[in-house]
Amino acid sequence: MPKQTKLPSKVQTTKAIPKFKSEAAERKFWEDAANDATEYFDVAHMQVAKFTNLKPSTTSISLRLSDSLLDGIRRQANKLDVPYQSLMKVWLTEKLSETSKRT
Repeated sequence: MPKQTKLPSKVQTTKAIPKFKSEAAERKFWEDAANDATEYFDVAHMQVAKFTNLKPSTTSISLRLSDSLLDGIRRQANKLDVPYQSLMKVWLTEKLSETSKRT
């Protein structure tokens, strides 16, 4: 029977992450293409991170509305005691959801 070679239970294949004096120094280190993150983290043991409290990214847009339409939206928002921009976002989200279900 051939002799079996015993492998170490855990092989250290990752480099130690250096200590940084500032966040800017750390950012510069990770942005440098010569520093491959896979050399510092054991990707075989990574887990998916869940960031449940993050807000979705937003983009400001310019939207031209007739005075009467904007007045109507503002009146409705006032009745509901919410900012009119928030009400518009809710309505747009609801309408998108409705139309997405139909297609």
